[in-house]
This record gives sequence, structure tokens and C-alpha cells, in this order.
Amino acid sequence: MQFHGGGGAALSASSSFLTLGVIKSPPPYQTKATWPRRPAATRAVVSALAQNHPDPDPKFSISDDALMSRGFALHRSAAGLNLDQLNSIFVAVGFPRRDPEKVRVALEHTPSLLWIEHRKTQRPVAFARATGDGVFNAIIWDVVVDPSYQGIGLGKAVMERLVAELLQMGINNIALYSEPRVLGFYRPLGFAADPDGIRGMVYSRKQKRQK
Repeated sequence: MQFHGGGGAALSASSSFLTLGVIKSPPPYQTKATWPRRPAATRAVVSALAQNHPDPDPKFSISDDALMSRGFALHRSAAGLNLDQLNSIFVAVGFPRRDPEKVRVALEHTPSLLWIEHRKTQRPVAFARATGDGVFNAIIWDVVVDPSYQGIGLGKAVMERLVAELLQMGINNIALYSEPRVLGFYRPLGFAADPDGIRGMVYSRKQKRQK
């Protein structure tokens, strides 16, 4: 099964809108240039995602040390990220190939992101990012894992850390879009589909033309 979620370049009519918990507050662009480094993101974890409270003692399903021992390196900025290789993962999981320059600009406007590098090949193998207002709301995008590395917990590793970082910032309304077939991946992480009847909507040019 190809794993991806968190909002691709295009959303299907069957995509679901999810929010965190049960509470209503629901780059080197190495082919050309290198991104400037930004400070490492705050590391924290969630004691109970449904409660939306960060835990001062991080306990992830896979620790940073365990990832390192398995040959992976965790990065919390776009520095060192090869955008052509990231684009290849997008395509491998079913996203359309994106203009590398637009990807670069998108990541420049992304305050929170995580990616995992396979150290032996020096290639990205898992990625997720979040955008928002930095205070109240955030949306998680582009949660992808290279098909060759799926099933070993890398998607969960980036999601746990990304959610923890957002909660540590005091952001309680965290949302994402998901294909129906991967809803089961997000639910154990604290996300609920259409909580309390709240439904997500997406602007549609097609619908506008039909009126």
C-alpha cells in the first residue's frame, strides 16, 4: 500500500478532513543551492493527544537514538534536503510532480517541518510539514514515506514529533486532509474525522464554473 496523506497537490472528492483530538479546538535545494539553517524546533511529546498537553519528558514510539542506530537521521529544517529527491517521493506515492522552485518557496513559508534521511544513501525517506498562524491553527501537509521504507514506523516518527512541536507552541487546532484508506494511520495519533459534525471544505473552481 502506498502511504501518503496530509494534503497532496490535489484532493480527491473522497478525501477526509481530520482534526487533532476530541476537543473542538479541533532547503538544499541541493541541485542548485543550499538553504540557510534555522534554529532547531523545540522537541516535546504529547502525554495524551486528546488532551492537547505537551509532555516535558519526550517519549516517542521510536527515539532519536533508535532512528540513528537503524541508519536514519532526523532533521527539523530544510537545510540539507534535496528537493529533487523529495519530489521523487511525492511522485512515488501518487502526488503530481511539482515545480522545484515552487517547492522551495513553499518550504520557505513552512515554519515547521521534519524529514528523515537514510544516512547510507543520503536520501530523504520520510517527510511532513505544517503551516499556520503560529498561535491558534495549523494544517499538516505532505506526509509521505518512500514506498521502499514504509511499514517500519518512519511516518509515525515524523508525525509524532511534528504534532508535539505544534502543541508545544500552544497550537491546539491542528488539522489535515487524508485519503480514506490511511485514516487508520492518523486515528491512533489523536486525529478524529469530522469531530462533533464539523466538516472541512475546499474551494473548488470546478464547482464555481457549474453554477
